[in-house]
Amino acid sequence: MTIKLPKAIQDYFDADRTGSPDTIAATFTEHGIVKDKGKTHEGREAIRGWMADEAQQYSYTVEPFLITIENGKTEVMAHAIGDFPSSPIDLRFIFVLAGDKVAELEITV
Repeated sequence: MTIKLPKAIQDYFDADRTGSPDTIAATFTEHGIVKDKGKTHEGREAIRGWMADEAQQYSYTVEPFLITIENGKTEVMAHAIGDFPSSPIDLRFIFVLAGDKVAELEITV
């Protein structure tokens, strides 16, 4: 199922498909924040490092299937399949946007 995502979120998922840490980091504001696996990564350089580490560990695909917006946050549910523990799994991507960039992203189960 195809869903319509806000530009900044679509840019994030498009960048994620490339696997390029630089491309993914560029979808965030300069001081963007990612919270994933109990760790916080703040700033584009830290986000680039987070994605480089993920790319070395796992191969995966992520397919968004549901979007909700509440209290200034956009939650996207996505089906993830790859060579990581618990695959396949549905993940929650909780975004806070700043214009056409991602200001914050939290990834949870």
